[in-house]
Amino acid sequence: MPYLVRHVSPAAPALRLVCFPHAGGGASFFRGWARHLDPSVELLAIQYPGRENRFPEPLVGELAELAAGAAAELAAEPPRPTVLFGHSMGAMVAYETLLRLEASGATHFTRLCASGRALDAPPVGAGEVTDAELIASVKALGGSHAEVWENAELREMLLPIIRNDYRLIDAYRRAPGTPPLRAEVLALSGDADPRVTPEQAALWATATTGPFSSEVYDGAHFYLTTHAARVARQAVAGL
Repeated sequence: MPYLVRHVSPAAPALRLVCFPHAGGGASFFRGWARHLDPSVELLAIQYPGRENRFPEPLVGELAELAAGAAAELAAEPPRPTVLFGHSMGAMVAYETLLRLEASGATHFTRLCASGRALDAPPVGAGEVTDAELIASVKALGGSHAEVWENAELREMLLPIIRNDYRLIDAYRRAPGTPPLRAEVLALSGDADPRVTPEQAALWATATTGPFSSEVYDGAHFYLTTHAARVARQAVAGL
């Protein structure tokens, strides 16, 4: 199954926005962004294996595999100005995807939006905790899963996905000697996010030789659910 889910496909797109979901999340998380964007924006999202329409597929154990799959499909798309937006775990998948695309010589990937994630964050440490502890950790962050844990069927479906994703991001380390990006980087965070402070988010400036800016929103880890319209528009502003 393909990594790319097409939420909006204009006949003559001016630019492309590609969204990478958080741990446990799927491409549908970004479907609603379509109503906040100009109709000329092509809106895509990355669907990781093992969830939503790819639920029958085995979960992937390495972040590098997700990045390689996303990069291969994006490289095959018609070239046009493209923004990669990743939230939480998705920020690192988007970053690694962009590293691969730039290494291949692509120049139309012009901006990385890294949301809710420090560049070199410490491990979450949730891979070996009990189910109750893992659920408590996810609930503390809010987001789309906070209200579904009372449903036994949904709980049994989501727990393996989230546990796998937490292990995946805990195992991830940037490779020594990783070259800086050429693309612009925009770091976004919530002012009450327990996972990343604005100061940590600002360290994304060291990941690129291109322009850098940062924005701090009112909210916690899932600040972007409250500020979806503003975040979506900021992601593509000026392009």
